[in-house]
Amino acid sequence: MSPAEALARARMRQFVTMIMPFADAASTELPFGRLLRLSLFQVSVGITMVLLGGTLNRVMAVELGIPVSLIAVALALPLVAAPARALIGHKSDTHRSYLGWRRVPYIWFGALIQFGGLAVMPISLLIIAEARPGTLIYGEAGMTLAFLMTGFGLHTVQTAGLALATDLAPADKRPRVVAMLYTMLLVGMVAGAIVIGRMLADFSPLRLIEVLKGSALLTIALTVIAIWKQEPRRRDMAPDAAPKEPFRAALRALRAQKGLDRLLVALAIGTGAFGMQDVLLEPYGGTVLGMGVGATTLLTALFATGSLAGYFVSARLMSRGGNPYVVAGVGLMLGLPGFAAVIMAAPFGSVVVFSVGTALIGLGSGLFAVSMLIAAMAMVSTGRGGLALGAWSAVQAVALGLAVAVGGFTRDAVVGLADAGWLGAAFAGPASGYSVVYLVEILLVFGALVSLGPLVKPRRIEPRAKPPARFGLADLPN
Repeated sequence: MSPAEALARARMRQFVTMIMPFADAASTELPFGRLLRLSLFQVSVGITMVLLGGTLNRVMAVELGIPVSLIAVALALPLVAAPARALIGHKSDTHRSYLGWRRVPYIWFGALIQFGGLAVMPISLLIIAEARPGTLIYGEAGMTLAFLMTGFGLHTVQTAGLALATDLAPADKRPRVVAMLYTMLLVGMVAGAIVIGRMLADFSPLRLIEVLKGSALLTIALTVIAIWKQEPRRRDMAPDAAPKEPFRAALRALRAQKGLDRLLVALAIGTGAFGMQDVLLEPYGGTVLGMGVGATTLLTALFATGSLAGYFVSARLMSRGGNPYVVAGVGLMLGLPGFAAVIMAAPFGSVVVFSVGTALIGLGSGLFAVSMLIAAMAMVSTGRGGLALGAWSAVQAVALGLAVAVGGFTRDAVVGLADAGWLGAAFAGPASGYSVVYLVEILLVFGALVSLGPLVKPRRIEPRAKPPARFGLADLPN
């Protein structure tokens, strides 16, 4: 090859890298085609998250007539498995088998559990909707099992899948690889919200069964394609080999980090502030504003877009040396007009105001989540970043699960008291229960701001660490 041809090829590679998103994430060990195939497991996770957090709560509340309190408990069940993410990652790190695989068994069995949960879900929901005497208990038991299986499978697939991607990518490419995987998660959420919304535009029980069964088949197919011949078999891993560091010892060392407890408290309150409305957003649009299934499902895509915009704003601020606690506070403050807009959408009868509020809530949520994750990872200097992320995810998941359940019960309680005439004529409308929940979220925002105060003050007194040269999507929570 002549020098001119080599120079032309180098310029062509540089041009392709510049115009193609994440083309620079490819490497000799992990070519772009193989990386793109591996990222399909994140697409499957995104589709499942749309079903659990967006479509099903609206369908169960409006079309099937299931009480919102029962829906809140059901949607909180998948989050019960989230605290185990740190343990799942630790177990996959130290897994030993004669087959020589560490990550693939966890991904595969997680996909099977998720498939089983989605397969059992539709018949359980229809039994509850029929409410026949003697059969309701079976529907509730089936729904509990379905949501638990789906949640546990989702968290297992995502945790082990991200660990596998980290194993395959060289050290200098890992940030961009994880960045691409998170972007594919958002792609799965947005595409899933649009497609599922269109399929359920003309709702019927048969169509719900078709969507859930088809989603179950699609998610396991995408996962199989993603992991096929990805992890090399290591014959040097004996089944009786012991882990280098026990999980409890690593967890105790993590808890010794100064300021971490207060950070996790602020994270829990802020997560509850943004998460309490998860189970109410789409039912609010359907019940109060008369939006269809397809239109309310698109709210999930709007919320995800706002969260992604929040990430990019946070990344820009961090690259300029911004204080993560201050940026988290800005995210919380953005939630205030967002919640207020959602409340005011009912008296105005405006879908536009409701959509603007949803976007602002997503933007604030993205700013808050990313900034708090950066602050947590900055506290860990002993090489336990994965465990720190697991603790961060566990606290966030527990707070989100409790917030979702409390939000659903609060809405039902207010509606029940209003129907009994105990709250007066002002609470007689269908929006009263939802508005009370959003007011509680506003109070939680102020509580999170109070918790952040002592963490911001030391950063004004102590010298600030030099900001990284580049902040990528790899630092975003998965």
